[in-house]
Amino acid sequence: MNRRKLLQLLSKGAAAGAFVKLSGGLAQSKIPQGATESMKVLGATLREYGERSEFEKDVIRYISPNLRSRHTGADFAPLEKLEGVITPSSLHFERHHGGVPNVNPADYRLVIHGMVERPLMFTLQDLKRFPSVTRTYFIECAGNGQNGYRNPPDMTLTATRSRGLVSNSSWTGVPLSILLKEAGLKEGARWLIPEGQDAAAYTRSLPLEKALDDVLVAYAQNGEAIRPEQGYPVRLVVPGWEGSIQVKWLRRIQVTDTPVMSKDETSEYTDVMADGKIYAFTWVMDPESIITYPSGLQQIQRGFHEIRGLAWSGHGRIRRVEISLDGGKSWKQASLEPAPDALSVVRFKYNWVWDGKETVIMSRAWDEKGNTQPTQEEFFAKWARNNRYHYNAIQAWRIGADGKVVNGDKTLAGAPAQLGAVGRGGCGGES
Repeated sequence: MNRRKLLQLLSKGAAAGAFVKLSGGLAQSKIPQGATESMKVLGATLREYGERSEFEKDVIRYISPNLRSRHTGADFAPLEKLEGVITPSSLHFERHHGGVPNVNPADYRLVIHGMVERPLMFTLQDLKRFPSVTRTYFIECAGNGQNGYRNPPDMTLTATRSRGLVSNSSWTGVPLSILLKEAGLKEGARWLIPEGQDAAAYTRSLPLEKALDDVLVAYAQNGEAIRPEQGYPVRLVVPGWEGSIQVKWLRRIQVTDTPVMSKDETSEYTDVMADGKIYAFTWVMDPESIITYPSGLQQIQRGFHEIRGLAWSGHGRIRRVEISLDGGKSWKQASLEPAPDALSVVRFKYNWVWDGKETVIMSRAWDEKGNTQPTQEEFFAKWARNNRYHYNAIQAWRIGADGKVVNGDKTLAGAPAQLGAVGRGGCGGES
């Protein structure tokens, strides 16, 4: 195209506010009527790594002010401020026992030893040479929902503080079964003892059967290297099981015939039952759901609302989520989006027109194995009041006539005012 034709085209577009002037080879646009300030100046330049908008800086993890140390404890993903089902890596909940180590990937080594034919040592690059898989799985702290042990219930509870110790990510890595096959398992091998290279030398016992099924030695999360607080450069991902067994900053795996019975599977991460028995190795996370809108401390107006929330289960896919708009007297089926994946979070939705009257809303999830969420009363018929883990009872939200949303859980008759998760602070410091 020659210069004359170009100028003709530009002049024809001028009436519609197109380019009207060429100066120094740079086209300058006519400022449209009613233009905003951002339309009058050049925007930001290219940058090497993306940043979120400055107007989204309040979307952050919640850290309890009651934590005695930020080197050990947990923070919560801001569930009610997130969309979709993938948790941004920067907002994935954290749980640490000795702070976040700074591991140089050039020096990284993973050792597999013990009851194997060939003890092996892998660099990070060695691991990346093996066939990789990418899977979307949730990771949930065993202490998620610990605020449900409070009695009377905390009226300042939010969706984040109720169930924010769960996150959902796309994980990439090598199946652990491949590495174990390379090492060769000796007869009698039954357990793995993975160890992290944090200051706590965090150690757990993992059954060989699970390791050979679907466990990943992961080095990427949501398309990039795992974040330091999530185990950089390498961690275990144990789908559907409590987060405490998914060792981060993975350093070595010992193959044995017995569990190690470490501190964090004896004095911690054991469950007290209502009959006084204490169970160990209660790894699988039961089905859960949480309404994130409308939810605690939010304010709504009369009229149409899309009730939204999240559901997940360590037993498999979520098959159904039901919504109650009358405190559990009746239930209606919600829609699920996207199509549920096994051992992954799914979002549920339900269209609702609020008439302005006080009510209590709640959700309950069903998984493909037929498991569902109990009521508070049903939960505490099985689990002791001073337990700290695996709380999955239905979470209720009470909506007042003024549109304010607060915790809708009931005060349980005869329950002590201070329960295990409260008196001891829990991993999230929620005392």
